[in-house]
Amino acid sequence: MRFGVLGPLAVPERKVRALLADLLVHAGQPVSTSRLIDDLWGDQLPANPTNTLQTRVSQLRRALAGAEPGGRELVVSQPPGYLLRVEPAEVDAGQFRELVERARAAGDPGTRAGLLADALALWRGPAYADFEDQPFARTAIDRLTEDRLAGVEEQAEARLALAEHAALVGELADLVVLHPLRQRLRAAYMRALYRSGRHSEALDTYADLRDHLAGQLGLDPGEELVALQQAILRQDPELAAPAADRPAPSPRTNLPTPLTSLIGREEAVREVRARLATGRLVTLTGPGGVGKTRLAVAVAADLPDRFPDGVALVELAALGQRPGAGEPDRPELAAELARSIAAGLRAAPAPAPAADPDPDQLVDQVRDRQALLVLDNCEHLTEPVAGLAGRLLQAAPGLRVLATSREPLEIPGEQVWEVPPLRLPDPAVVAPAELERASAVQLFVDRAAAVAPGFRLGPDNARAVASVCRRLDGLPLALELAATRVRGLGVHEVADRLGDRFRLLSAGLRGAPARQQTLQAVIDWSWGLLSEPERAVLRRLSLHADTFTLAAAEAICAGDGPGEVAAEQVPELLSRLVERSLVVRLETPDGARYRLLESVSAYGLQRLHETGEFPQLLQRHIHYYIGQSLPRPARAGG
Repeated sequence: MRFGVLGPLAVPERKVRALLADLLVHAGQPVSTSRLIDDLWGDQLPANPTNTLQTRVSQLRRALAGAEPGGRELVVSQPPGYLLRVEPAEVDAGQFRELVERARAAGDPGTRAGLLADALALWRGPAYADFEDQPFARTAIDRLTEDRLAGVEEQAEARLALAEHAALVGELADLVVLHPLRQRLRAAYMRALYRSGRHSEALDTYADLRDHLAGQLGLDPGEELVALQQAILRQDPELAAPAADRPAPSPRTNLPTPLTSLIGREEAVREVRARLATGRLVTLTGPGGVGKTRLAVAVAADLPDRFPDGVALVELAALGQRPGAGEPDRPELAAELARSIAAGLRAAPAPAPAADPDPDQLVDQVRDRQALLVLDNCEHLTEPVAGLAGRLLQAAPGLRVLATSREPLEIPGEQVWEVPPLRLPDPAVVAPAELERASAVQLFVDRAAAVAPGFRLGPDNARAVASVCRRLDGLPLALELAATRVRGLGVHEVADRLGDRFRLLSAGLRGAPARQQTLQAVIDWSWGLLSEPERAVLRRLSLHADTFTLAAAEAICAGDGPGEVAAEQVPELLSRLVERSLVVRLETPDGARYRLLESVSAYGLQRLHETGEFPQLLQRHIHYYIGQSLPRPARAGG
């Protein structure tokens, strides 16, 4: 789980948010019950402070469990109080410090500036933004604020070495006003002004600092700043910008240029970039149509300058898919994969890999490369992709891999980031202004307006728009498909016809891959990767209109006949469906529950009818839940 303290904490209830902040300030160390009570309530104690604190702890555990399976166990009861079990790299402040340390160890200013930019991009606002006036957070806030300013100063110095003085003038002007006593920051600003030909302004800002120091602290500027002022006065040649013989060629990339705006993914882009800065293999997982490829391209789009040997997108969906040719054997598939990666890398500067290398040759050819590989649609090739990606990463320390897949690659060092659907509107919200805060609504309205000029969200269509977004689970591809029907049908008709969604959303998006042209095709692709037992469990689970337990899955999905799914197989099969992003696992106070996205459920029901199992499974479903609702007999005494 990831925690963010470089800005507001993402927990709704204030006291629970304060409790989490306090535990994060002391991450990995127990905080006493009395200390927590004093930090949270001060002199305004509740009637029963200990019980109230326990309630807040339970609420925090529920919030963490809802955010990620196993989150409840992160808050540990440990005398004399509670402890948050979290590693430094799981907190954005820890990621920030790691990136800064890597920047300080980097030899060249370009790498240094890039790493510091990644570090500073993690900041979403003031540290512990809601608790700046709370004594328990004060020391941590001061330390992080100082670290941030030091990072800004170090990045400014690296960028001066890259001759970026013109851009720095504007960026540093406000900062020196906010922090008038910081001499290192002022020195960078003076150099940027001088190199931009604004010599008198460089001297003026020195005088301003001297006045602030004398007036507020009774001090004079330090020796280095005085020496810089003297060098400016005599126009020392050493102050000139670094010579640039000619601009270095920009690393090439084969990333596509998106034709539509990216909506609702700003935080996701920042988070994935931060993970990619600290880890060498990041895999984006999630159901079909959730936007894994689009997010990966957005993450990689601003990174070519960080990778001297370029950024290469390798599209794997068609690999191994040769109708009528049979399944390729493992060595043949590995060789085909190596050729595809080599072709992607040829979008980067020379020396390019040989045209048709085998896996061993490819490993040798990339050893010295500093490149980012984006491996898209790995789910049908997880074993060969995992094997070759692992070898490449071991051989090439400068290589990073960003993969997209409907399931993890499961190799050492992999960081898995599950791409969530877009945010849905609250069911109680009907006001257009409130609905527009949900990113799912923003996307649908944007795409509908593109095909139906004049379409906009208003009181007359707000309920229909919200219904479409909810029933399509906030999946971007499904919302885009639905938006294309607004011009011909209108949004109310689209909402009314979602009961037959696969027929409704069959028009297709021109130019999209075949597997993404219709909602049916999106789920067909995932279905085709399942074993027969996995398919049986998925279609039988589709009878559930709401969440269900493992016990319910075992009772309803298992059968007794030959070739049937045995009850003891169901937990493993269900776990595989979760890994493949077809079933969602939820942590609740009563334990794990599961659910299907509505479109996956509709697809499963369609398959259930095709097999003729529906009547029998419906009776099994009804029988199980009637049995669960009856009073249980008392256990016989002995």
